[in-house]
Amino acid sequence: MELVAALADRAEVAKKDAEAVLAAFAEIAGDTVRKGEEKLMVPGFLTLERTHRAARTARNPQTGEPISIPAGYSVKATASSRLKEAAK
Repeated sequence: MELVAALADRAEVAKKDAEAVLAAFAEIAGDTVRKGEEKLMVPGFLTLERTHRAARTARNPQTGEPISIPAGYSVKATASSRLKEAAK
């Protein structure tokens, strides 16, 4: 399913307008995660937040040699209870 088309149909707006809203949401989500100062909450849907991953040692699956993975950041997405219920 194409999200832009589905949004336009459900909200009864032009595809161009639905695409603009979705693009704005993606930009806001990216900015919020990039800053990492707060969570982005979409009520009844999900929460996005930036998390820190510590440096760690892993193994190369082909050779078995240990490799060092530096510390970095990741994104954690948590589904709302309504979304979890819909998945059942």
